[in-house]
Amino acid sequence: MTLKSNIHFSQNLCSDVSTLLQGVSPEQLFILTDTNSAKHCLPLLGTLTNNAKIIEVSNGDSAKNLHTIEQIWTFLCTNGGTRHSVMLNLGGGVITDMGGFAASTFKRGIRFINIPTTLLSMVDAAIGGKTGFNFNGLKNEIGVINQPSDVIISAEFLRTLPKTELLSGYAEIIKHGLISNNTYLNTILNFDLANPDVKGLQDIIRESIDIKSKIVEQDPTEKGVRKTLNLGHTIGHALESFSLKKEKALPHGYAVAYGLIAELYLSYKMYKFPKETLLSVSRYIKEYYGAYNIGCDDYPELFNLMLHDKKNTSATEVNFTLLSGVGIPVLNCTADQNAIFQSLDFYRDTVGL
Repeated sequence: MTLKSNIHFSQNLCSDVSTLLQGVSPEQLFILTDTNSAKHCLPLLGTLTNNAKIIEVSNGDSAKNLHTIEQIWTFLCTNGGTRHSVMLNLGGGVITDMGGFAASTFKRGIRFINIPTTLLSMVDAAIGGKTGFNFNGLKNEIGVINQPSDVIISAEFLRTLPKTELLSGYAEIIKHGLISNNTYLNTILNFDLANPDVKGLQDIIRESIDIKSKIVEQDPTEKGVRKTLNLGHTIGHALESFSLKKEKALPHGYAVAYGLIAELYLSYKMYKFPKETLLSVSRYIKEYYGAYNIGCDDYPELFNLMLHDKKNTSATEVNFTLLSGVGIPVLNCTADQNAIFQSLDFYRDTVGL
């Protein structure tokens, strides 16, 4: 098991990937991508793709399932994959999650390199070694923690990101600001997402990655401080799973953004998180992310989804990471059903439902 990834901020994608692949025979190089990334991102690897074996799967979270994992394993098996193979995961979080899991389990583990192509995967999914797929209607229910040998961050992919992808990734950056310090959080909340400056965004990304990487290095298997990164994700994952059942998937980052509103409210009520910060973050999220429509009648189903969250230590209690202040996490919190329903009320009031 690799305990730490080498993170590279690339200025020349082809050259940097070639350097990392020195000594790897062409017949042992596999590139996992989806239909969208194959069209828009794969050409940026240039001649590296000439001899590599391309595994192309469907795009989107609906493809993040056991069937797709089986497709990847089958391709590796039937195309000469060995324990000396290397897999490049080129795409967003769905690809790095599935590719990391498939590589970690094929032949009991082969080397893999993540090349994230979305903001969300750059600052979150591709960093930290969490891999897996959705199962039985639940987000990331099956998976392992195993670090890629390397992660390559390239600004080339940022310039053509659709607005939805930009916003989805930025939600994780907001979370990183909340768990770090007020100076960085203020920088994040003053960034104009309607007219994003790529240079300014690159600086924000670099600091966001640094925050997550330092936490993961301290606690790679999430026994302690790494749980800080779960802020916004208990309610966020419930909203995401709920949306999948409604067959209109909510982007992960949007779900996290809405989860942050609700969980910061719990932080305020339970641990005196500053009200002015709660309101400023909530206003920023409302301005750029709009609303996901839920009603009071949906609360029991959302609560039931939270009861199935992987972070829980009991089948009857919901586990949260909350904050008593910016950069001051409170781990292993539990909140009862009534408090959770109140937090969903606050979310609905905030976004105007």
